[in-house]
Amino acid sequence: MLDRSLPHRRGIIFILSAPSGAGKTTISRAARKQIAGLEASVSLTTRKPREGEIEGVDYRFVSEDEFKRKVAAEELAEWAKVFDSSYGTPRDPLDSAVDNGSDILLDIDIQGAKQIRDLYPDDAVTIFVLAPTFKDLETRLRGRGTETEDKIQHRLIRAREEARAYPQYDYLLINDDLEESLSRLEAIVAAERTKVARLRPEFEPWKS
Repeated sequence: MLDRSLPHRRGIIFILSAPSGAGKTTISRAARKQIAGLEASVSLTTRKPREGEIEGVDYRFVSEDEFKRKVAAEELAEWAKVFDSSYGTPRDPLDSAVDNGSDILLDIDIQGAKQIRDLYPDDAVTIFVLAPTFKDLETRLRGRGTETEDKIQHRLIRAREEARAYPQYDYLLINDDLEESLSRLEAIVAAERTKVARLRPEFEPWKS
């Protein structure tokens, strides 16, 4: 959906990153329903679907061979190996969003966010999500009930390391309450959409 209030602006790539358990996926899903004109970018992954995940909605689940083919063909804007699985973002939807003045939301890790920033330096807006405390993060991870203790400990160690990346981002969301986090994200989106720097050269106010 185009933002009709400023029809001559470039589209924006909004990026959410966070340590596992901070709640970025929950925020991302809710934001796409609540914030008008915010499209989804569906990432690729080689891992198996978790309970409740839907092909083409949460992820596109592909084989290792198919993933490697897309990397070789330069069809991905970013990709990374996370634990034992690969994740990547198709490039075509991002190019189309920027060109068409649409806005797209990515739910990707720190490595991927850096690659996207480097590829779209003028059109990417980065947002880092943290749980209020490390204990809250641990509680959320354990509450999933989908992983072994070894994997949980691995994620907790990695989470402490990843949390140090927040100064590299444009915005920080402390995700204590989902509705409050969504409200803050909506304010970020609204502000970024009205930046003069995003207007195309041909834009002329009040032109009939």
